Amino acid sequence: VISMVMVAVGVYARLMKHAEAALACLAVDPAILLVVVGVLMFLLTFCGCIGSLRENICLLQTFSLCLTAVFLLQLAAGILGFVFSDKARGKVSEIINNAIVHYRDDLDLQNLIDFGQKKFSCCGGISYKDWSQNMYFNCSEDNPSRERCSVPYSCCLPTPDQAVINTMCGQGMQAFDYLEASKVIYTNGCIDKLVNWIHSNLFLLGGVALGLAIPQLVGILLSQILVNQIKDQIKLQLYNQQHRADPWY
Repeated sequence: VISMVMVAVGVYARLMKHAEAALACLAVDPAILLVVVGVLMFLLTFCGCIGSLRENICLLQTFSLCLTAVFLLQLAAGILGFVFSDKARGKVSEIINNAIVHYRDDLDLQNLIDFGQKKFSCCGGISYKDWSQNMYFNCSEDNPSRERCSVPYSCCLPTPDQAVINTMCGQGMQAFDYLEASKVIYTNGCIDKLVNWIHSNLFLLGGVALGLAIPQLVGILLSQILVNQIKDQIKLQLYNQQHRADPWY
């Protein structure tokens, strides 16, 4: 049921977008990600559910193998991310820079970036000047945009008792140096903030990872137990049939 809801939400979000904006950033489109995860989740849980109801060994084995593969992939991703932390940081930097480039092309992506910058009190990837990579915020003289050399409003420092959000608070901020800009906006990049947040919340992340791993391991274990029980029942039925056919039974 959860997987079907995920697919429905993803399809709805996808259809509500403009085609041009959606195609501009397929790699990080949350709607596509939601649909793909929902479909895979539905197929996996379908095998487990129908396999257990119908006592179908093939479906149960498929469910168990897929769940094992998902668990091993998660484990491998965690280990590789820890061992190759520098490369992982570079990949995160690449994803953030790509998201900055497509900031105005995708509404979901725009909302996600704004949420992240406000949550971590940061601006851009490495610094607030990274927003010059976006065609609307670029500082070049031939840029006709009204947002030239600016940053999104989510980079701005919060104003106490502000009733209405000033979406133009980051106007021209890239033209200022760090000291001047820091009076109005966050100047630190989101990559360092994200890394610091991960280091300070390792126990929380470990608990989440454990919370995901335990149900998967329990699912693998229970499916294998059920498969063995079904096989024992089949053997017992064959044994009883053979002895019923035996006149000396």
